[in-house]
Amino acid sequence: METYCDRCGGPADRDDHAACRAARRMEPPRYCARCRRRMIVQVTPLGWTARCAEHGDLGSDAETTPDTPGRART
Repeated sequence: METYCDRCGGPADRDDHAACRAARRMEPPRYCARCRRRMIVQVTPLGWTARCAEHGDLGSDAETTPDTPGRART
């Protein structure tokens, strides 16, 4: 299964994503790493949430996207 950069949406195993990794220290993800879809992202003073239409929610307190859609806690 191919994975994608969660910042630029490009294939994770191609190109150098050093700039993306550096930016992700301060920014939430913008693309789903599983399917490359643009996610709906909400940033709050306490963290962030990102939702993929296919794979569900991802919160700033989680490292991976859950298999089933749900509500992420921040």
